[in-house]
Amino acid sequence: MTAEITILSVILGVLVMLFITELLRVDIVALLCMISLAWTGLLTPAEAFSGFSSNAVISIIAVMILGYGIEQCGLMKKLAAPIVTLAGKSENRLICLVSLTVGGISSFMQNIGAAALFLPALRRISRESGIPAARLVMPMGFAVILGGTVTMVGSGPLILLNDLLHHSGLKGYGLFAVTPVGAVLLASGILYFVAVGKHLLPLRSDEKSDARTQEKLIDTLNLNTVVHLMCIPPNSSLIGKTRDRSGLWDDYHINLLAVADYKEVDYAPWRMTRFNAGQSLALFGCDEDVRRFYADYGLTECYTPQQFNYIMNPDNAGFAELIVRPGSSLAGKTLRQIALRKNFDVEPVMMLKGSKEIRGDFSDIQFEPGDIIIVYGLWEKIGKFKDNEDFILSSQVENKTAGKYGTFKVGAVLLGVLAGVVLGVKLPLILLSGVLLLLFMKVITMDEAYKAVDWRTVFLIAGLIPLGVAMEKTGAALLISRQMMSLLQGSHVFILMLAMAALATLFSLFISNVAAVVLLVPMAINLARSAGIDPAVLALLTAICSSNSFLLPTNQVNAFLMSPGGYRTRDYIKTGGILTVLFIFICTGVMYLVMV
Repeated sequence: MTAEITILSVILGVLVMLFITELLRVDIVALLCMISLAWTGLLTPAEAFSGFSSNAVISIIAVMILGYGIEQCGLMKKLAAPIVTLAGKSENRLICLVSLTVGGISSFMQNIGAAALFLPALRRISRESGIPAARLVMPMGFAVILGGTVTMVGSGPLILLNDLLHHSGLKGYGLFAVTPVGAVLLASGILYFVAVGKHLLPLRSDEKSDARTQEKLIDTLNLNTVVHLMCIPPNSSLIGKTRDRSGLWDDYHINLLAVADYKEVDYAPWRMTRFNAGQSLALFGCDEDVRRFYADYGLTECYTPQQFNYIMNPDNAGFAELIVRPGSSLAGKTLRQIALRKNFDVEPVMMLKGSKEIRGDFSDIQFEPGDIIIVYGLWEKIGKFKDNEDFILSSQVENKTAGKYGTFKVGAVLLGVLAGVVLGVKLPLILLSGVLLLLFMKVITMDEAYKAVDWRTVFLIAGLIPLGVAMEKTGAALLISRQMMSLLQGSHVFILMLAMAALATLFSLFISNVAAVVLLVPMAINLARSAGIDPAVLALLTAICSSNSFLLPTNQVNAFLMSPGGYRTRDYIKTGGILTVLFIFICTGVMYLVMV
């Protein structure tokens, strides 16, 4: 063993210890690994920092931005809806349906792409079902990895395998040659989570999923969320009156969200808006006040609320909290003077002035820095307050409409990206091209693209990639494979297969699975020939088991989903450890019975 391999072994041991004990954040551990390889001379600085320019990191940054665009335009709502309808509130049914769906997707595209594109849908499923994201994200991620074993184009190692076989003079595999093995692995993974794995998943809730801004705001301030719909008949005394003179807000304490006629809907109408016969009204207010307003003006109930479906949908509209900035030009002015409804198209609902709550008409109360206004409106209107010099938007905008053709635009980009992947275009190239299209079509802004990137995941993956480079450069990987080869000579076929499966699994934890296949497949072919079995079978087993990466968050999919699921390294060790062992024995057993 050379001095370089000894130093690398020490670094690797410290890395594993820090991952397991979680003394430091995983991204800091990854950066420490990267810097250590450079300072010890095992890698040049350029090699140590090569992870930041790797295809994997560029792809992950791109899919995060694409995922944000997909989530914001509402495209994934259509995919999530049937899954939630079929599964209801059953966690088991959700795990099965989500895993089967994403496993099928990942069998024909790169794993990280499948995980990123389905993550927005999973977040929506989590919100609508009430099941914490931590209970669903890991099963989905593992199903993505397992789905990559269902066809010969589902993962990098299987795509590369046929080239390696051809170089060795062996016949390659057809597209569905691996399907019997992959299907059993995917089904076993789903059954594992339904029977055992769900008991090992963390019970904690992801704060962003379980304590959403809207819910906290509504609960804390006891805001009215019931919308009353009314129509103005021809004989109503409300006809001809303006909103201001109707006493709607100051006398009845009712908020007018929208007015609709046969042609259009006016959201948060201005105080000088006049009421006309045949209009429909969408109102916020307590039942008693609404009934009084209804009786005083001779209104009728509205039985055709379709015109207001848009503003009543929480994906399109909701409450937000605006804080008057220190030094704001609004100081000393009133709501009436700044014409909030006319200029911003939002409805003021409540004012917090110090410890005082004002729920009635506060049109003539002067603003002071620190005053809080609760408004209701469309997310696209509320989102404009982010760049306002007078207000601080302290509430998270729950969603954003992507314009009239936003869903169509994002759907077209997504189909183009998928087509490029199927046609063999390099993943980072097609993904970044998709991001640029979203930017050019103004579906998202560049600032939103920056915010969509989870830099913790980026640094985790970029910091670990050089470890694989070091294992190859120092000869550590080659040394391990040669020692295994000498130990396994003359062993029973099943033991030989089991050992190769375990070795491929071990390599996949610390170097890329593609690099593991390049190193191990030639050795597997030589071992198979000496043992008198089909070399292509042992090579296929090695390629499949190089995807057995459930134990640590070093796999790209696991690293990508670590933050959305709120996971720690121990969660992967606890939940993925059992599945790792099952994967080895199931894969080896099925291939031994079917192919040997």
